Amino acid sequence: MRILFCTDGSEIGLNALHNASMYFSKAIVDPICVVDWSFLPTSMNIDTANYSKAYENIADSILVFAENLIKEKGLQMGEKIKTFGSAVEGVLEQMTKEKYDLVLLGSHGKKGLQKWLGSVSRQVISNSQVPVFVSKKRTKSKKILLTVDGSEQSYNAVKQASKLLDLKDREIFIISVKENPELLPMEASMDRNWLDSIEKQQKIHATKAINKAKALLEQNGVNIQNEIILTGNPAPKIIEFAEKEKIDLIIMGARTKTDLSKLLLGSVSKRVLENIESDVLVISK
Repeated sequence: MRILFCTDGSEIGLNALHNASMYFSKAIVDPICVVDWSFLPTSMNIDTANYSKAYENIADSILVFAENLIKEKGLQMGEKIKTFGSAVEGVLEQMTKEKYDLVLLGSHGKKGLQKWLGSVSRQVISNSQVPVFVSKKRTKSKKILLTVDGSEQSYNAVKQASKLLDLKDREIFIISVKENPELLPMEASMDRNWLDSIEKQQKIHATKAINKAKALLEQNGVNIQNEIILTGNPAPKIIEFAEKEKIDLIIMGARTKTDLSKLLLGSVSKRVLENIESDVLVISK
């Protein structure tokens, strides 16, 4: 397995490697450090040569620290990558140069307009065909939540996750969230028999989704301890459940979206990523 580890030297960034390394023992890790100058005012006068040299030295130090951590975790050191420019563009460009199985990065979280436009992690996920593992803090890496909705994306996430990560000897939860039919327009929700029929069909659909995901996991020797069907809006329900159960890692499938309007509105996976402190593994196809 080959991994691209995105690091800026911060503790949050290093948490991604620490947490993810608990799920595998063999991997080649390429650390990448992108020095982003985009925050500088265009009118600012600087000594370009000295400024560049100073930040190259900082990037070199960050990469050396990352190398030591990679070796400390018992993983194989790959290529040290240092680039300048936009963090998102630098990471995505490197992903086109080499074939990676997983991308690791930390998320500092954004507020207001920055959050709405998207953090580095959100933009990388939106444009990546490679699974992305995002961390915000250190976790125990013991409790895993897989979400399924009956779509091929969710089943693909289950299959890929069980191949990428060692999920044995973990406490595994599978949940499926069914919509609440009582939230339909009043004239429709007043028909009790119709509502009962819809709710029954949704429960059957959710049960089938969970059973199919269980079968996929069992093929890879992963046993499931907890199966849960929830009712309501998927993103808030997943977030509420993960916080209540103190989940360490949430595994989700997602469609890759590049259209700006879709990016701004956000999918369930991106809404979960923005509002949870658990690690999140997003697998897009």
